[in-house]
Amino acid sequence: MKIVFATHNQHKLLEVQQLMPKSIQLLSLTDIDCNQEIPETAITLEGNAQLKANYVTQHYGYDCFADDTGLEVDALYGAPGVYSARYAGSTNNSGLNMQKLLVNLDGASNRNARFKTVIALNLRGKQYLFEGVCKGKILFQKQGEKGFGYDPIFKPKGFTKSFAEMTLTEKNSISHRGKAVNQLISFLSSL
Repeated sequence: MKIVFATHNQHKLLEVQQLMPKSIQLLSLTDIDCNQEIPETAITLEGNAQLKANYVTQHYGYDCFADDTGLEVDALYGAPGVYSARYAGSTNNSGLNMQKLLVNLDGASNRNARFKTVIALNLRGKQYLFEGVCKGKILFQKQGEKGFGYDPIFKPKGFTKSFAEMTLTEKNSISHRGKAVNQLISFLSSL
């Protein structure tokens, strides 16, 4: 089976490729010559995932899936949430996003947070949604060099390392994206 993953983010692509069985050939937006950024204008993660999947299906005709992920911090009433990638401005700069988050949490004793990923799958004229959540805490400073986004300041519940200190295999086994992708794979494998 061939399916498009509607992303330009090479880090996300690598994480998902590692999880996919050999029976599913994953194509990126670059593989289908979609070079534009697909607007993420919805106010929910579900909405943004659906916008991206629908764009690829409507403009390129492929079965595809897209995801959107948000970091929801308890002390910030769920922020940055759907705006996680653009928290510090429209440049999608992970360093500035982390810096703003740490400043906004300065003095906060409650550092509980969760990552949430929603995947929208467009397949054979129907749409399906899958969700994965990983609970944890926001660290006081960056730890680790791996991963991307907020990984250096997020420590999953029950672990002593940040996502950025884990191997890709370790992270995929517990992460929000890993959980959502595994649901997607189970669904596709059952067809």
